Amino acid sequence: MTGVDVLLVVEHLRRSMSSGISTYSLGLLQGLAELGGDGAPSLTLHASRAPRNGPDPLAEHGHRVVASPLPGPMLTRAWDRGLAAAPATEADVLHSTSLAFPPLAKAPPASVMVHDTAWRDVPEAYPTRGRKWHEAALQRAIAHARHLLVPAQVAADALVAAGAPAAKVVVIEEGSDHLPSADLDGAQRVLDRLGVREGFLLTVGTLQPRKNLRRLLEAYALARHELPEPWPLVVVGAAGWGDAIAERDVPHGVLLAGEVRGAELAGLYRKARCLAFVPLVEGFGLPPLEAMRECTPVVASPVPSVAGTGAALEVDPHDVKAIAAGLVRASSDDRVRSELVTAGLQRSGELTWKAVAADHVALWESMMAR
Repeated sequence: MTGVDVLLVVEHLRRSMSSGISTYSLGLLQGLAELGGDGAPSLTLHASRAPRNGPDPLAEHGHRVVASPLPGPMLTRAWDRGLAAAPATEADVLHSTSLAFPPLAKAPPASVMVHDTAWRDVPEAYPTRGRKWHEAALQRAIAHARHLLVPAQVAADALVAAGAPAAKVVVIEEGSDHLPSADLDGAQRVLDRLGVREGFLLTVGTLQPRKNLRRLLEAYALARHELPEPWPLVVVGAAGWGDAIAERDVPHGVLLAGEVRGAELAGLYRKARCLAFVPLVEGFGLPPLEAMRECTPVVASPVPSVAGTGAALEVDPHDVKAIAAGLVRASSDDRVRSELVTAGLQRSGELTWKAVAADHVALWESMMAR
C-alpha cells in the first residue's frame, strides 16, 4: 500500500445502464487492485444509497463503502446545491470519476475526471437541461478541484478553452483490458435470438444522438449492396434519449440487440466481421479498443483512442458514403483486415488499467505532498 488514502466518488456505479463513465470507474478499480503491494492506495468508495434489498454491490470490490442515505438523483441535486457534503473520513485526497461530485470547498484536495465536453461540441445533441447541468458542474470543478483529469489531449484543450488553467489539467489515457474472456456460446445465443446465422457487422454504444447512429444506418443501407454477402448490422447498446432508434426506423438487415453482458460482448467482437464506431464527438472511445483486443477490424471516426494510430480505418462521421466505403473495406478486403488487426492489437496492448491506476496514484501522491 502507498501512504495515500483516497475517497473515491463512484456515483455512476449506482446506475443500471452501463456507460463509458462506469467502464472507467470499474477499470480504475481493476487497475488499483492489480497494483497490489506495488502501490495500491487505501480506498473508501462513496455513492448514493445502496439498493434496499440485499448487500451493497459496491462492497464486492473489497473496499470500505460510505453510502449516502439519499437516492442517486436526489444526492446529485443536493451536491449541486451544496446541501450534501463529502462524508467525513481520514482521506488525503478525493477523486470523482465524473462531474457528479460533492462540494469540494471543504473536502480534501480533489481531482475530477472530465470525460468529454460533448455538450459544448455538439449542443444540439443534448437537451437544454443537460447542457446547463454539465456546464455548471464543469465550472464548479474548474473552481474547486486541484486537478482535472481527461483521457486525451483534445479534451485537455477543450477544458482550457472552457476556462480551466492549463496547469490543472492532466491527461491520462484509459485502458482496454476490462472485458472478461469472450463467451462465444453466449454471443451465439444473442445471435440466434436475432436470427443471425453467418457473418455480421457490429456497432456498440448507447443509443443517443451524438453516437451518430442514423448516419451509420444510412451508410449500412448503401454498403449492404456492395458486401460479398448481405451481412446484417448488429446494434448493441442500451436505449438512451433524444433521437432514439426504434425497430420501425431501421433499414433492412439492421438488428437491435440491446445491452449484453461483458463476456457476451467480447464474444460478439470476436465473431464480427468489423466494428463500426462513428460518433460525432467522443472523449476517448473504448469500443474500438475492446474490439481490437478481440482481433476485430475497426471503422471509426477520428476518436482520440485511435486517431492517427493506423489502428482503425478512419472516416468522416458526417460523410455517409465514406462510412459505407469503410464498412465494405473493413469487412471484406482481406489485406486491409489483416493490417487493421495487427495495428489494433498493438494499439490496444499499449493501454492497460494497471498503468492507468499507477498514473492516478502518482498524481494523488503529488497532491498529498503539497
